[in-house]
Amino acid sequence: MSKIRFSKDEIVKLSKNKYVNKVSEKSITYTNEFKIHFIAESSKGKTSRVIFEEAGFDVDIIGMRRVDCAGSRWRKAYKDNGVLGLDDTRRNNCGRPRKRKITKDEIISRQNAEIEYLKAEIELLKKLELQERQVKKSKVIAAQAFRLIESLANKLSLGNLIKQLCNVANVSRSGYYNYLKSKNNRKNREKQDEIIKNNVLKAFNYRGYKKGSRSIKMILKERFNIIYSRKRIQRIMRKFNIICPIRKPNPYKRIAKATKEHTVVPNLLNRNFKQKVPGKVLLTDITYLPYSNSNMAYLSTIKDASTNEILAYNLSDRITLDIVTNTIHKLITNSKVKLAEDAFIHSDQGSHYTSPTFQKLLKSKNLGQSMSRRGNCWDNAPQESFLDT
Repeated sequence: MSKIRFSKDEIVKLSKNKYVNKVSEKSITYTNEFKIHFIAESSKGKTSRVIFEEAGFDVDIIGMRRVDCAGSRWRKAYKDNGVLGLDDTRRNNCGRPRKRKITKDEIISRQNAEIEYLKAEIELLKKLELQERQVKKSKVIAAQAFRLIESLANKLSLGNLIKQLCNVANVSRSGYYNYLKSKNNRKNREKQDEIIKNNVLKAFNYRGYKKGSRSIKMILKERFNIIYSRKRIQRIMRKFNIICPIRKPNPYKRIAKATKEHTVVPNLLNRNFKQKVPGKVLLTDITYLPYSNSNMAYLSTIKDASTNEILAYNLSDRITLDIVTNTIHKLITNSKVKLAEDAFIHSDQGSHYTSPTFQKLLKSKNLGQSMSRRGNCWDNAPQESFLDT
């Protein structure tokens, strides 16, 4: 045994290594995983120092004598008893020599057990490593580790080696057996989650567009008379990968802001909708009309605020600028519509209405223009309420 003693700082540093089970002032206990890794790397011709350093150990702190002694001890244990000889527990080895020789059948059965155990351990380590890459902070959830151990135990019939597999996965045996006992409860919960998922998907796809958890909760309550908490809806969405896409920014708006071509005009209306002059206050807006297979149509309308009459409208499958310019053309060419001399169009601050092309068209037709305040739907309430009905 090396005479080197570890300081408190060195104990803390060594304890952070994933291949260390326990560190005291005089000794260090390594995991079975590292011992197996050491034997595998040693068979490739690597020295003990190189193997320890590649595993993240500071050899100067541990000491070369302690490294060489550990390596020699593990090689001898592996040569005598195989992988099971690397298990660091005194309960499996009382120290008394055998009084009889091991038969060939016993040797073969022990070797077969070692091979089966090695297969299971290597497969478990691979799956744990894959799981670690998929979770935050490289920490595998215990239920996932229990699921992997169960699949390996059923596949390879390793009932007596559950303990070793739990040690490799760094989970408790009692937790594993509790996991097996609660299998029926988990199945019932899975069935309930499937029912909840179907209900969530109804609200998620309602009216042809995808929604977030807040909208789903509201629609389930109002349309389907189903009440779920928002946390439950969020859990189901995470579990079944139901994702509400974030709406991409309108590139035309970005260009408009960059070039500063689009301009906002003052609010001339100020919510004075009923001025008792037909053909003076003209309200306009665009609404979205979803229909079969997530298709979308767009409707542009012009409404007389005094008479509540729709004077012109234009329906299109594209939301380009011509949807509003064509509406103005239909308004002007309609012989049945008589406009007041000081007539003006009132709208929100959408990119269609701030467009230079649209504003020039209004001037050419001797129409004034007014806009709602930014983000204030009440400034154009009669038109908004008409489109919502």
